Amino acid sequence: MERRDFHHQGLKFSYLDAGGHGRVLVALHAHIMEAGTFAPLAAELAPEWRVVALDQRGHGYSDHAPGYTRDDYLSDLQAFFEHLGCSHAVLLGNSLGGVNAYQFAARHPEKVRCLIIEDIGAEVWDDLGFVLAWEGEFATREDLIERVGPRFLPYLEPSFRQTPAGWKLAFDPRDIVKSGKCLSGDHWQDWLASQCPALLIRGSSSRVTTQQGAETMASRRPNTRLRVLDGGHVTHCDDPAGFTAAVREFLQDF
Repeated sequence: MERRDFHHQGLKFSYLDAGGHGRVLVALHAHIMEAGTFAPLAAELAPEWRVVALDQRGHGYSDHAPGYTRDDYLSDLQAFFEHLGCSHAVLLGNSLGGVNAYQFAARHPEKVRCLIIEDIGAEVWDDLGFVLAWEGEFATREDLIERVGPRFLPYLEPSFRQTPAGWKLAFDPRDIVKSGKCLSGDHWQDWLASQCPALLIRGSSSRVTTQQGAETMASRRPNTRLRVLDGGHVTHCDDPAGFTAAVREFLQDF
C-alpha cells in the first residue's frame, strides 16, 4: 500500500492506499492502532477492492489534534471522502472506527454503500485510562515492550517509534483517554438511523462486546448480518483468514 496524505482543519492526515481501479473500501482502525493493520486485508481483497485505510487523528502518522469529539472524527471522514473524490464507498471500522463508520452512515447515507462493523456496540462505556501507563519515552525498545505487556504487544508494536531519547508510542495516551471519553455514550439512534446493508462481526472472546448485545444490534437493525469469529476485540488480527472470508462473502453482493 502506498502512503499518502491530505490536510484538513490545519492537520495533516496520513493514509495507506492499495490503489488500482477496484471499488473503494475505507477502513478505520481502533483506538491505539493505525492504518497498517488493514494491509493484509487489502492484499487479500485486491484487485476487486481498493482498500484505503486512514490513520485517524492522533494515531499513526497523522497529526495529534486539539480535540477528539464525535464531530471531529466525522468531519475528518467527510474531508477524506472529498480528498479521494469518492462519491460513495464501503465503510469498515473496528471499535472506534466502527462507531465512526455507523455514525457517518447515519449522517451521510448517500455516501455509504454498506457497513462492516467490527466488535463494537451501540452503547460504549469503556474506560481507557489504563493506557496512561504507556505515557512518555522509554530508554530501550525492550523497556517499552515490558511496559505494554504481552496482551497488547501484537496490536501496539506497529505504533512503536524510535526517537533520539529512546522509544515511545505514535499516539499520546492522554489523547486516547480524551477520545475515549468522547466516544462513550448511547449511540442506538445512530446505529438504527441508516438502512444500508451491514455486516456486524464479533470476536467470540471479546472483552468489549457481548453475544447478547451483538444479537440485539443485529435484530433491531434491518439488513444486518451477524458473524461471530474466533478471537477477541481485533478479529481481523486474531482470525485473519476467517475475517477475510466473512468480508469477502458479504461483499459479493456489492
